Amino acid sequence: MTSELRKGDSGDAVIQLSTTLSRLGFLKSALSEFDQNVESAVKAFQQERGLIVSGILDSTTSRSLEEAKWKLGDRTLSFNVLAPIRGDDVAQLQTRLVEMGFNCGRVDGIFGSQTELAVKEFQRSVGAKVDGQFGPSSVMAMVRLMKIVSGGAPQQLREEVTRANKGPSLANKVIVLDPASECGPEASAITFDIAQRLEGRLIALGVSVFLTRSATSHISEAERIVTSNKIGADLVLSLNIDRYKNESAHGVATCYYGSDTHGVHSVVGERFATLVQREICARTDLLNCRTHAKTWDLLRLTKAPAVRIDLGYISNPGDALRLNEKDFRETVVESIMIAIQRLYLAAEDDAKTGTLKISDLRRVGLRK
Repeated sequence: MTSELRKGDSGDAVIQLSTTLSRLGFLKSALSEFDQNVESAVKAFQQERGLIVSGILDSTTSRSLEEAKWKLGDRTLSFNVLAPIRGDDVAQLQTRLVEMGFNCGRVDGIFGSQTELAVKEFQRSVGAKVDGQFGPSSVMAMVRLMKIVSGGAPQQLREEVTRANKGPSLANKVIVLDPASECGPEASAITFDIAQRLEGRLIALGVSVFLTRSATSHISEAERIVTSNKIGADLVLSLNIDRYKNESAHGVATCYYGSDTHGVHSVVGERFATLVQREICARTDLLNCRTHAKTWDLLRLTKAPAVRIDLGYISNPGDALRLNEKDFRETVVESIMIAIQRLYLAAEDDAKTGTLKISDLRRVGLRK
């Protein structure tokens, strides 16, 4: 399947695309023309998978379609360090392992080393050959065991306990700030300025802060993910400003890792996204475009809880005017700072949205 197909294209690649969409239930039958029906099917698939809904078959959508083709039992799953196996079958396996109490880490649909260890633990527990490969015999063993075992969501509990164990103080935590640069030089300069302001505030609290770029240099999303994982970040915060062809689009939205298809989400990521969204909307007049579960790579592949904040639309005159005001940026920074601190407070120590101030944090000894 080609990496870029859109409305108006035709040929074998479109037939292959529409065949896959038909098999997945998004299209009635295979077509040779990328028409309105195919475009609508692509958009529906993107919407279901938490991808950017464009109606264009880009590389991310193409990869997601490939992953969606697999069901548990279709093939033998094993760990390949050079080319990890990806697919819905892997996500199904991870979900079932987690439900039975085997720690395979985040349910991300990628068969990594931790998933292999969980498979080995499962094989050991059922008396099967311990080789880390999930083939027909392991599938049958799991089917038999699933009939008598009912699980909860231990991975979500682990994530929440890890957050709680970090304590309320921000000192010694590691936070990655990722000021996006994809929406042009003006938006890039704004996100970098906000990131620098956040950096100064966080460093003053004893936080180790990593910016993913400078004012002029940029690295790829894949490199940003690797960097965040390598340094053992506690939190990853991506700052973005949107652009749309219709200038009436406006408002703030926050996204976290989650997949309705696989029934999983980042508990801490969702909580932080909710806190950020509420604080910004309580302190500014930006339209509340809500929080959303997405499967974008930055959210899915980053080990630490990660969120992306879309701080408005540079294409909207009102949003652009606000974002270019220094006082407004300071308000956004304060909103994010309070949300970060609230993330680590125990529920009984939390405060109402929009009411907690930096002076409150000083008073309880959480900052100088």
